[in-house]
Amino acid sequence: QLQLVESGGGLVQSGGSLRLSCVASDFTLDYYAIGWFRQAPGKEREGVSCIGSSGGNTYYADSVKGRFTISRDNANTVYLQMNSLKPEDTAIYFCAAAAQSYVCSRQVLWYDYWGQGTQVTVSS
Repeated sequence: QLQLVESGGGLVQSGGSLRLSCVASDFTLDYYAIGWFRQAPGKEREGVSCIGSSGGNTYYADSVKGRFTISRDNANTVYLQMNSLKPEDTAIYFCAAAAQSYVCSRQVLWYDYWGQGTQVTVSS
């Protein structure tokens, strides 16, 4: 069973940066599409960014384009670099994995495995 662990969240001032990590234990993520989602209090979970497996597509929500960058480092880590953070970026951030998927999606139902989330709070 694939297990995902997010880290890197925290409290940052508006305009600051954070880098989130999504790490898989005992599995390589090369063959999984990975998505980053966020959920603010009282709101639905929304797709922020994703990356397909083995050089597949990438996606960014309009609200984060030009500020967030998704990347794969080694075989079991995917990052979300978040720059120029705004108070409206405050949410719990989750990573998710879809098995054997060259293409990623912003849809929650696309993904088979989810991490527990990491809190990101941006103060004004």
